[in-house]
Amino acid sequence: MLFRRRTPPSRTEKLRVAVWPRQSWKRSLKYFGKRVLRLSASPHAIAAGFACGVLVSWTPLFGFHFLMAMAVAMIVGGNVLAALFGTVVGNPLTFPLMWWASYSVGHWILGHGGRPPPPLHADLFHAPWAEIMRVLRPMLVGALPLGVVSGAIAYFIVRAAVRAYQAARRERLAARHRPEAGHAPSEVPGE
Repeated sequence: MLFRRRTPPSRTEKLRVAVWPRQSWKRSLKYFGKRVLRLSASPHAIAAGFACGVLVSWTPLFGFHFLMAMAVAMIVGGNVLAALFGTVVGNPLTFPLMWWASYSVGHWILGHGGRPPPPLHADLFHAPWAEIMRVLRPMLVGALPLGVVSGAIAYFIVRAAVRAYQAARRERLAARHRPEAGHAPSEVPGE
């Protein structure tokens, strides 16, 4: 392969890079942003797809985010690839805050008011189904309004960014194809 490393990275190195990028988070986020802006679709489709990914990221159904984002994007006419990019909003750094917020909001919406949430079972992986649903129900209920609000915010930000990027790109391409001032257009040989 052309760009393969001579010595493959160890599992520890792969894990470290997954948690903390080699260059920096700023550079990784810039690259990610460029990937979204360069998608070839309408600004609405890209923004709608990205918003679907953001919305789905709030749910506690961790293993199904990609599938759910693709399904919701297809339903609303959003770009599926942008929806997959949108799910990156939910990541190991943001999940604890997102899940706490969705649990708290859901707990409040379900009418538990000012009462603090009941203590959780120490080991949810081996807890009875009723205990798991006592946690999942408020999280799912709270994820909906938080996901809709953050998805709407993401939609308007991404749509504006994609419109600006695509307009600038069209202008650059048009400037390349314009004949320079003062020069006659080149003649095509054989005519």
